[in-house]
Amino acid sequence: MTIPAALLARLAAATRWTVLTGAGVSQESGVPTFRDAQTGLWARYRVEELATPEAFRQQPRLVWEWYAWRRELVAAAKPNPAHVALAQLEARVPHFRLVTQNVDGLHQRAGSRRVIELHGNITRTKCFAEDVPVATWPETGEVPPRCPRCGGPLRPDVVWFGELLPPAELEEAWQASTTCEVFLSVGTSTVVYPAAALPSEALRSGATVVEVNPTPTPFTDQAHYVLAGPAGVVLPELLARLWT
Repeated sequence: MTIPAALLARLAAATRWTVLTGAGVSQESGVPTFRDAQTGLWARYRVEELATPEAFRQQPRLVWEWYAWRRELVAAAKPNPAHVALAQLEARVPHFRLVTQNVDGLHQRAGSRRVIELHGNITRTKCFAEDVPVATWPETGEVPPRCPRCGGPLRPDVVWFGELLPPAELEEAWQASTTCEVFLSVGTSTVVYPAAALPSEALRSGATVVEVNPTPTPFTDQAHYVLAGPAGVVLPELLARLWT
């Protein structure tokens, strides 16, 4: 893979990096994308029946069981070389922030600590009524289980269609994108907003913007550099070229 010398020089000199990751990174660990997860028993359901507040109100058991199945897939997955490379980057770059659209926690399992989760985390649970995290609850066999505080149903701590992104995380991601020297857009289609706007914001703020993706995206023509290929191949090679 060819990595321009000018890009390597720019990356080596930068001390403020922000990285945005999308479903393509998790897909390399065998985690199906949201749409790909609607297969087998779940193929007959529309997204509105599985991932909206209205769906949960109407069929809470169905939604809980679908996410329980997805949790099993995530638990069986392992961080891939892209996750590991990003954790290594964090250890080397003085000011580094990782913004992710993924909900599987694989970045943290690989060792990343400065992670901004825009869409929540499927391994966590919260109360549907009070919108607060819940770590434990009585095992009564009820599906979904009940909040130990208010008795309301519990739900996965992820952002559903029709819901706003968590304001604190979105603001933090915006700040990281508009104050960095280097912005990497990795494994994301750049079509899901507001996350898809972050590369453009970084560009407008003067950052060097690099896209890492196997196929072109709507943002490809705007990026300063495009490294075409799977993140699990490109990112380890990038690190090797920078620090060996």
